[in-house]
Amino acid sequence: MANIDSQKKRNRQNETARQRNRAMSSELKTRSRTAIEVAETGDAAAAEEALRAAQKRIDMAATKGLLHKSTAARRKSRLAKQVAKTLG
Repeated sequence: MANIDSQKKRNRQNETARQRNRAMSSELKTRSRTAIEVAETGDAAAAEEALRAAQKRIDMAATKGLLHKSTAARRKSRLAKQVAKTLG
């Protein structure tokens, strides 16, 4: 247990960041999965919209520092390729 005030504050900040990161990471997975599931239904317009939403969240995660920019680019590319392949 921390005794120093600055360490107590740092612990609070770390917990807040951890919760924010977990929420954003979970949302990334959900949006990506949704984009693939919509593509499997065959509705190209809805799949395009879901893909755009997922890519937007991936970009936001990279901007906030949750993902490295190269990781974000790779995930977006793979997701787009998978959606295109599913749509046929």
